[in-house]
Amino acid sequence: MTSIKPLQQIAAAVQDGLGSPDVLLPPGASPHHYALRPSDVRRVGSADLLYWIGPDMEGFLPRVLGSRSKPTVAVQSLEGMHLRHFGEDSHSHDEAGGDDHDHDHRPGSLDAHLWLSSLNARVIAGKMAADLAAIDPANAARYQGNLKAFNDRLDALDARIKTRVAGIAGKPYFVFHEAFDYFESAYGLQHTGVFSVASEVQPGAQHVAAMRKRLQEVGKTCVFSEPPLRPRLAETLTAGLPVRLAELDALGGTDPVDAKGYERLLEKLSSDLAGCLEQL
Repeated sequence: MTSIKPLQQIAAAVQDGLGSPDVLLPPGASPHHYALRPSDVRRVGSADLLYWIGPDMEGFLPRVLGSRSKPTVAVQSLEGMHLRHFGEDSHSHDEAGGDDHDHDHRPGSLDAHLWLSSLNARVIAGKMAADLAAIDPANAARYQGNLKAFNDRLDALDARIKTRVAGIAGKPYFVFHEAFDYFESAYGLQHTGVFSVASEVQPGAQHVAAMRKRLQEVGKTCVFSEPPLRPRLAETLTAGLPVRLAELDALGGTDPVDAKGYERLLEKLSSDLAGCLEQL
């Protein structure tokens, strides 16, 4: 079992032809503040192997993981992971009404959206292949073969994405959630600013005016939110401006779970980013 779908997609690549990984969070649920049901707690307890990002992402999980007797892996702690911390780059932030999640985006805190780096996906897949081989030694060679195929496909994927985004480097865009730094760093991109908006608090007129001023200064641009919900502020913020509203999905939405699902997740990010910015 994995906590979130991107980890499930990586596991599906490693298990290809041998099994199907389960996932804890349903589509559209936020890994930052999910409310576990009793049936979820039972599933967590019974999984032979469980992978999650770590306490910097799924803050709801540690209290139930203590009762697990089977192996549990917080992938943020794996040796060889390339980790980033908020504030490493000089991104501009436009705060409005506080933070929109219960997790920590303060400068210096861990950016736990680590699955959006294919380098990290390789490390995670390597750990999964070793763990699966240990509990299913008869298929150890198959898991290693799947791991090699996954890594080979990621080599090709990286080349395709670099080609796809080559023409948009330097074009300005804004995000409502600072979730994409790993992806941006890998492919030479950088967002212009973050509109961090509390989901339940409508920001005051002064905040909205300040954010609209940023957009007016930049001119033609894209503002990206994450599905399933577009912030209520989005239309107010961009009305009458040469701004395109679009979505970036860091979690893979309703995409089928299979051996190539992780690659589709990154490829769709590059396509959605480039698709909007190329129309400016």
